[in-house]
Amino acid sequence: MLKTPTVLVFACLPVFAVVALAQDQPAQAPPTQSPAQPQVQVHMLNVCTPSAEEQKEIASALARVPKQPLFGNDFEVSRGRSTLTDLPSFMPAGQSGHVAGEPSIASYVRIRREFSVQAMFASVQYSFSNDGQNMVETLVLHVREPKDLIQVSMEDSASAVTSAEAMLNTNTPVSRIRLERFGKSSIALARCSATETGSAPDQSAYEPLFRSASEVLANYRGLLGVKTIVPDELAKASGPPKAAPVKHEAKKPAAPKK
Repeated sequence: MLKTPTVLVFACLPVFAVVALAQDQPAQAPPTQSPAQPQVQVHMLNVCTPSAEEQKEIASALARVPKQPLFGNDFEVSRGRSTLTDLPSFMPAGQSGHVAGEPSIASYVRIRREFSVQAMFASVQYSFSNDGQNMVETLVLHVREPKDLIQVSMEDSASAVTSAEAMLNTNTPVSRIRLERFGKSSIALARCSATETGSAPDQSAYEPLFRSASEVLANYRGLLGVKTIVPDELAKASGPPKAAPVKHEAKKPAAPKK
């Protein structure tokens, strides 16, 4: 009977030792996780030499643009002026241009028409801008129910040494084509010239695409009445003519009374 307490005392000693050791050790903080950095994906567009598959998509999109569309009753004609401080987005890759250091003022005219319900495209928008150095035409067709293709755009540019009427009457050829796709990167084709590091690429294989886009733009110039609307609206956007200064004739001093 006397040995039982002794056994119990020795049996309890390891328990107190474990508790003491556990209290002496500092609590370890959970490992900190560094915040996840967002992944940035950069897609480089090969606008000078697109692949054969991309050429097929461009040709298919241009072929689906209606040549004799049925327009709805809705339309819009707008004009205005905007200040340009950066390099214009219409400048094709590989083409050098002079951009003044000071901001320039660009006058623009926009024309929008709605297609009928049965058409693949919902609307078409034409724009013309002139910043005093370059004149740019842009035609954008928006798909009604975008599944793969969202919009098709094409543009051309010319030096502002000539008038807007002259540019519109000569049907300037398209220099850039772009397809905006749903859930995919865009496809673009542009005229590329020689650079300081290399010669101009051979783009003879893409001439049918440039020719097809130029025909589309020329057709819609006529359908939208561009040659009449743009020069008139552009003149209004540039501001009213300055009034001639009024000349005040000096009054002769009255003769003294006698």
